[in-house]
Amino acid sequence: MSTFELGTDGPRVILVGVDGSETSLRAAAYAWGMARRQGSKVVMVHVTDPGQMSALVPLAWASAIEAGEQVVARLREEIETLAACTGVRIPYVLRSEVGDPAGVLARVADEIKADAVVVGASTRAGHRFVGSVAIRLVRAGRWPVTVVP
Repeated sequence: MSTFELGTDGPRVILVGVDGSETSLRAAAYAWGMARRQGSKVVMVHVTDPGQMSALVPLAWASAIEAGEQVVARLREEIETLAACTGVRIPYVLRSEVGDPAGVLARVADEIKADAVVVGASTRAGHRFVGSVAIRLVRAGRWPVTVVP
């Protein structure tokens, strides 16, 4: 006889990492659809990672922050347009954070008590050796992680 845990019929809070890339936008669409079907809330997090160059080039930090704000503004417009066209309203929060993407997403997922995490697959070749954001989140082992190609 198997047992099951009450209240595990689907995620209530879905965290999705967005960076403006095609794969992250597909991840956002996937999370949005899952939220619609499950009656969940979506927390979209854009993480600006100024990287090591910001210490060497002071303008790189400001430039990275500004680019992140533009991505968030564009996402907010697209979400509102989609909601107006479809008539489907899903509760969502759009956050902008600064730091290491995997670390920030993990921190926010814990903070909001996410039931699921959705990210886009990395297209960077070097991630095969170092590890992508998705791999680092899966290894954390605290939430189901869906990686959208």
